Amino acid sequence: MRVYLHRRVLAMLFLGFSAGLPFPLVFATLSAWLGTAGVSKASIGMFAWVGITYSLKFAWAPLVDRLALPVITAWLGRRRSWMLLAQIGVAAALVALSGADPAADLAQMAWLALAVAFCSATQDIALDAWRIEAVEQNVQGAMAATYQFGYRLAMLAAGAGALVVADLVSWQAAYRTMAALMAVGMVTVLVVGEPEPRAPAARAADAGGSGLAQWFVTAVAGPFADFFRRNGAWALVLLGFIACYRISDLILGVMANPFYIDIGFSLSQIATIAKVFGFVMTLAGAALGGVAVARYGVLRPLVAGAVLVACTNMFFAGLAAHGVPDLRFLMVTISADNLAAGFAGTVFIAYLSSLTSVAYTATQYALFSALMTLLGNFIGGFSGRVVEATDWVTFFLYASAMGLPAITLSLVIARRAPPA
Repeated sequence: MRVYLHRRVLAMLFLGFSAGLPFPLVFATLSAWLGTAGVSKASIGMFAWVGITYSLKFAWAPLVDRLALPVITAWLGRRRSWMLLAQIGVAAALVALSGADPAADLAQMAWLALAVAFCSATQDIALDAWRIEAVEQNVQGAMAATYQFGYRLAMLAAGAGALVVADLVSWQAAYRTMAALMAVGMVTVLVVGEPEPRAPAARAADAGGSGLAQWFVTAVAGPFADFFRRNGAWALVLLGFIACYRISDLILGVMANPFYIDIGFSLSQIATIAKVFGFVMTLAGAALGGVAVARYGVLRPLVAGAVLVACTNMFFAGLAAHGVPDLRFLMVTISADNLAAGFAGTVFIAYLSSLTSVAYTATQYALFSALMTLLGNFIGGFSGRVVEATDWVTFFLYASAMGLPAITLSLVIARRAPPA
């Protein structure tokens, strides 16, 4: 257990908090704000497309991976300088978003949410690279666990915390409070050290050649060529699997808060059960995922996670069919859903990290995590239209069925040992 007292493992808790804070504020929490403002379900669903920003972050990951920022990189180093710049951007965009009015100018809210997502995705690129480079391989499990814990704490703050502040004060106050909490990450960046590059290939690539063409080959083409060189044609199956794994979860997530509001739960009830109680169940699921990986390796739990995420969505269909704001039924539903999400999240982070080459840490991990959300966010943008065209029960059954490709591909991958 002493591994969790490692200085950089402890730092990962606070950096994970900084990474997780913006995400609900452009998804679940924002959808609750839009729902209480009377915005149509179709429009709320389309806000899921803001999340495509996270899915496209591989496009500018080579810049974050290799480009030095004037002055600040010499002071903090490459990874920390990009993290700090992105965190300042997130805080500024949240302050601007707090002053927007969904009833008066929905387009302005969309652009500001996009700005939050862009800065947040940039932070993720630098943070994931720092996480993988900061410690040796035998400490990566502890880094992933503390990252998950910090990330979920932030989701609790930006979910339950923001809803309570909005209920007691206003949505504007809620978003300004969240902007202030980004200081947690900023202070951590200033305190922790910059990791020493451990990949000779990366250092050699930085030193070799000059000019735009050489930079493109090294920073942009290199990470993709490396992945396909190591995995061959099997790389296409891996990329397809990564793209499918979280579809079911992402489709449901964007409409969860509008569903709770529509069925009759108050913001305080949503904050207490769906967020606070859900946070505890997510941590339990994450712990189970860590135990499962330690006991069985990563592949078998990967299959179990895909099955659990798809099946637990059916609990929402049951709650919708019940038709009344039953707190006990909500607790059961949240228990199942968040246990599955925590379990699958831990297992999937471990799996994605195992696919990454330390020579191209930021770009490759950005590609994997981008693919993880791209398809789900795109399809999720139509979630509100599905609800309006059918009903809540049909929508949740549809979201559950969208997990079938992930289950199928996880079985295919589990039957084949990863390439050496």
